[in-house]
Parts: sequence; structure tokens; C-alpha cells
Amino acid sequence: MKTDELREKYLAFFESKGHHRQASDVLVPTWDPSVLFTPAGMNQCKDHFLGKV
Repeated sequence: MKTDELREKYLAFFESKGHHRQASDVLVPTWDPSVLFTPAGMNQCKDHFLGKV
């Protein structure tokens, strides 16, 4: 099974349970690539890592 087929089966399963399919979003937003620090719990250190402080 190819990756695309697996993804389609996964999405179809949840659609069959009444969920709605949503368009994917970008992994790294071009407007603020630093948001990747947030899931890591490092948002308070963001300015230090980006060299702003």
C-alpha cells in the first residue's frame, strides 16, 4: 500500500464516522516560523533563540 492510499483510508474512516475533512495547513507558517517553539514549550525563550535578545 502506498502512502497516499493509506492516508485516504485513514481520512475515509473518520468521514464514515461523521467527521468532516479539512484542508491541510502548512507545517512551518511563512508568517511566523518560530511557532515551532510553542509545541516544544519554549515560546518564552523564542527571542533568545532567534537572536533578538
